[in-house]
Formats: sequence, C-alpha cells, structure tokens
Amino acid sequence: MHSSRPQSDRLASQIGVDQTPEQVVRSWPRDVPLAAFGLGVAVPWSRWAILGIPTRTVRCFADQPHGPPLQEVFGTQGTVNAPDSPPFVGGWIGWLGYGLGAQLEPKAAHAGRRANDRRWPTIIFHRCDTAWCYDKIERRWWAVGNVPHTSPPTARAYAGTNHAVLHDLLTVTEAVRARYEAAVERTIQYIRAGDVYQVNLAHRLSCPFEGTTRSAFSALVEAAAPWYGAYLADDHAGLRSAILSASPELFFQYNSASRSLTTRPMKGTRPIGGASALESSSKDRAELAMIVDLMRNDLGRVCTFGTVRVDESRTIETHGRAASGVLQAVSSVSGRLRGSLSLADVILALFPGGSITGAPKVRAMQIIEELEQAPRGPYCGAIGYVSDSGDACFSMAIRTLALSGSPGPDDQILAGTADYWVGAGIVADSNPASEWDETIVKASPIRAAFKENYHPRRG
Repeated sequence: MHSSRPQSDRLASQIGVDQTPEQVVRSWPRDVPLAAFGLGVAVPWSRWAILGIPTRTVRCFADQPHGPPLQEVFGTQGTVNAPDSPPFVGGWIGWLGYGLGAQLEPKAAHAGRRANDRRWPTIIFHRCDTAWCYDKIERRWWAVGNVPHTSPPTARAYAGTNHAVLHDLLTVTEAVRARYEAAVERTIQYIRAGDVYQVNLAHRLSCPFEGTTRSAFSALVEAAAPWYGAYLADDHAGLRSAILSASPELFFQYNSASRSLTTRPMKGTRPIGGASALESSSKDRAELAMIVDLMRNDLGRVCTFGTVRVDESRTIETHGRAASGVLQAVSSVSGRLRGSLSLADVILALFPGGSITGAPKVRAMQIIEELEQAPRGPYCGAIGYVSDSGDACFSMAIRTLALSGSPGPDDQILAGTADYWVGAGIVADSNPASEWDETIVKASPIRAAFKENYHPRRG
C-alpha cells in the first residue's frame, strides 16, 4: 500500500522571514543561481511559492538520440511528506518545452517542421537540494534540504534594471494579423471537413532584449499577479536563456500521499468587465467542454478505473490585476493514479495539455505544426517541480516571456531576444477577427509590466 512508504527524512523547518517571495527574489544575490515557482497571489490551488538553488542541470534537445530523460526527473515514487510540511522537500524545478510532444508522439510532427530558431531545449530541469518554501495562505516560510533554520540568501537589491529594449514587444503589423487570420480560416476549413474539432492556434511576438532577467521577472509578477509565477535560467553552448512566466493555468497537481491527480484546463477569455459575455458564450462553453472530455480521457489512461471525475464543470475566475487582468473559464478534472504508475507515466499520458493543443490532440498538433509561423519553444509546455517527497505541480506555460541571448554579468542577457506567444481556441463557428482580438487581450500582462517602455510602431 502507498501509505506504507517511509516518511521523507528531508529536513523542513519553519523560519522567521518577514519578506514575501517577490521581495526575496528582488534581493537574491546576483551570483547565486535561482529557480523559482509559484510566485504570485495566494489561492488554494497555488498555495506554495518555492525558491531553490540549482546545483546541476538536466537538459535535452529534440535531436538527441537517447530521448528525453523523463525517468531521471519523474520516475521516482518518492516518500510521504511529514505532516504539515511543504510539498517540496528538495528535488527538481524546471520545464518541458512544447516540442517534447513530438518526441513522445512522432505522429504529431508535421513534414514541414520548422527550425528551432532560438535553440531552445525541449527539457531543462535544475536539481535543487536546498530551497525555501513560502505558504502564501498562512504566510509562513520553511527551509528545506541541506540548510535548515536559515533564511534565503539576500543582497542589496540590484538597481540596474534595463527594460527599454522591450518597447517593440507588442508591435503588431497588418501582415502579422493577416497571416494569423488566414491560419484561423484554414483551421476552420479543417474543422468543417471533419479533420479536427478544435485547435489552439498561436502566434509569436518578438523584440530585442538586453538587461537583467530577474528584474524583468519581478516587473512581470508585479504587473500580472499570477497564480504560478516562475523564473528559470540556463546557460548552454554559449547561450543564456530565461523563462519568465505569469501563468494562470494548472497543468496538473499530484499529491503522493493520496495519489490524487488534478488538472484545471482553461478555455474562454474576456477582459475584466466581460463576465456576462463569457458566461453566456455558447462558443466558449462548447470549447471548454471538448477539452474537459479530452482531459478525462487522458487521465483515464493512468488513473484507477472509476476515479476520474469532473469536480468543476465550468467556473469564471479573475486572473491578474484590475488594469491588466482577464476573466477565464476554468474546469477541474481529477482522478487517482494507479498504484503501479509513476509521474513519468503521467507525462506520457497528459503532455502536451489539451487546452493548448486541441481535440483530437494528435491531429490538432499536426495542424499547429503546419500553420503556426514560428516554433513554440517553451510556450505551451509545462513549468513546475517534482519533489523528492513524490509530490509535483506544473503550470501550463502560457503568459510566458522567453529570453535568450549572450550571457552578460550575473543574470544579464546581452544582444538577446524576447518572445511572447498568445493564442486562441479555434472551433467551427470561430471568427478570425474575433480570435485575433482574443490573442491581443492575452498580451495585457506584458503591456502592464513594461508599459513605461511600450512604444508600439505599426506598419
């Protein structure tokens, strides 16, 4: 029985720190590595913020012959957490890029596969034996791993922020819009021909970037007030990359003690004030219902028969601050993982998430590969942690800024590029212009985070 597994012997001790995780990140020493997950607002679905110190990194590229290292990160069953302790007691913090989906399911690849123009790996995970966990609801800090009873590392807050190069991030040309709307129209044709029921179609906004990645992350979290704010950086082959995420969406959460597995897909977005329109939209309601069915099927592949259920069929949530927030329609689906399976099996069954691909999933992924102009990289993958306790939590990598370029001093990127993707779910009665408008609404967190340096040029 699972309950007979030994309790975790990892040390987890409450500590007295009178700072929020966001404040700690701003004062984190620039020469100390950082992997962060769960920053943002306090809600039951996102209770814990985790700040870890990476000691080694596992990464994988799409063309590596030995394939993704899922067993190393996800294969352990772990040990049961001690009562009243954080879910993370040391382990892995990282991300799965969207391109991993084609490695796991080769049929999803398209013959005209696009080049990896940003050189993003499909997997990056940092091993963190030392971490600090913050209970956002109880407002309590815990030290876990090798240095209990100590506070997170701090230094004088770095003042040399540089966000000016982000002023072109939201530049939208008529040509970009025309290409996206044409892709939406082609997707609708596929749907009406019976190829697919729904496709999540995205486009990439890009601009130069040069500056401090953690300062940019702090600005994003402050503006977006996410549920699953995450920061991950990596250096490889002369390239520095950083993921700055303000995701509102839970990909999956796993509790090792109960073996409960929960996913919360989102479909349907409106600006603040549009609750009645979102609530009454038959298009958005049908879109979410299709993805719920897909997620039930995916969970059914790894969960005990009869345990998969829809806990919330549809609820409207507010995400973000008033000025830049959005309304989201969300469902909750859960099940109990079969006793013989591990988190590696969960990834094989669920990844990539249904809300960012479509239904049927494989055909939707083929259409995405055919019609989107740029590879997704980390976008629409998953960001989160796998604890040595066996617990895990991953967000959907949406509302995510991806930075890449030459390494500079400390956490800086020089001569780099910033990418931000936005997408919409396409169904039979979609309107290309309306779907385009929905993607622009989803760019609100970036507008708010960098508004002082936002000078759009249209043409």
